Amino acid sequence: MAATNRPGGTPILQFGTSRFLQAHVDLFVSEALREGCALGRVTVVQTTSNPESRARVDALCAQGSYPVRVRGMRRNATVDETVTCDAIADALDANADWAGLRARFAGETKVVISNTGDSGYEIFEEDGPDLLASGKVPRGFVAKLLVLLKARYDAGGEALTLFPCELITRNGETLRRLVVRLAREWGLEDGFVDYLERRCIWVNSLVDRIVSEPIRPVGAVAEPYALWAIERQAGMVLPCEHEAIIVTDDLDHYERLKLLILNLGHTWLAERWLAEGRAADENVLQAMRDPALRETLETLWREEVLPVFDALGKGADARAYVEDVRERLLNPFLDHRLSDIARNHAQKKERRFRTIVDLARERGLDLAQPRLREALASGLGG
Repeated sequence: MAATNRPGGTPILQFGTSRFLQAHVDLFVSEALREGCALGRVTVVQTTSNPESRARVDALCAQGSYPVRVRGMRRNATVDETVTCDAIADALDANADWAGLRARFAGETKVVISNTGDSGYEIFEEDGPDLLASGKVPRGFVAKLLVLLKARYDAGGEALTLFPCELITRNGETLRRLVVRLAREWGLEDGFVDYLERRCIWVNSLVDRIVSEPIRPVGAVAEPYALWAIERQAGMVLPCEHEAIIVTDDLDHYERLKLLILNLGHTWLAERWLAEGRAADENVLQAMRDPALRETLETLWREEVLPVFDALGKGADARAYVEDVRERLLNPFLDHRLSDIARNHAQKKERRFRTIVDLARERGLDLAQPRLREALASGLGG
């Protein structure tokens, strides 16, 4: 689980060029390199044909570093500073340099990071076993990763540690299951399947930071708060050590905090926005500055959510997290529209409100939870 400084190499291979990764993992690696506690620098890979991604790859190749502007509240103080990220040593376009990527992957890569978007794990019919020999670029990320891992295995390369950062529950296990399934569908040998299942380390993790806007051609604006909660696994190799990285035996706890306090809070504000017919362009900050609306949220946390965390033995952590979330919702620099949060509102209520109601029942708590139950029954967002 160690991270050591090898600034001359690029042992970290990252699939995805998003502004989120620029202000999250890549920035962590950059700051860790300066402290001598990073594995090395990063090679970024564009996996889609998105022209904005291509522009970021070109800019990274041309300038090598980029700005991250950190703006918001932290410990009751206003933060507004710009830091330089110089962790990225190279940037590739998978579609334009597939052969080069295969060679890079089979060589010095030790850690793989991904954040491929909502449809990143889709498997396409045209991605078949002929891709192993044809040299053609697979369409889907799962197939791309399978072909690259097979090339590494055939070259005698060591097993890798993979950190999917997609916002999918048990993301490491999910990606491993998809890659293994595809390998079996392609009829690949048992030794390679064993390499995927038992030797490579697929790590579940949770990422959390609001990265509100890009700085073009490359760079990002982000809030001060940042978290990368990583589930501990024997033998895993971390890309770096950083204060925002927490290695834990209880990843579910961090997922519950985010889902049932931050995400639930957002959805509650959206519920009131819909129910009261509030201004179409109202954002989270404006909602939090309305004393009456803010009090409904504070009461919801205090009376209907925190007692459940108390019953789980995590009350102190939950109250500390509420303090962080309150500052994040009061970020004076963030224009987070309630109309955006209200998308797929009915599904979000089920995931966030229903979960905390069910947890209270499972724990045998005598909690009325009238606000949550009323919201679930409202039909708003359906």
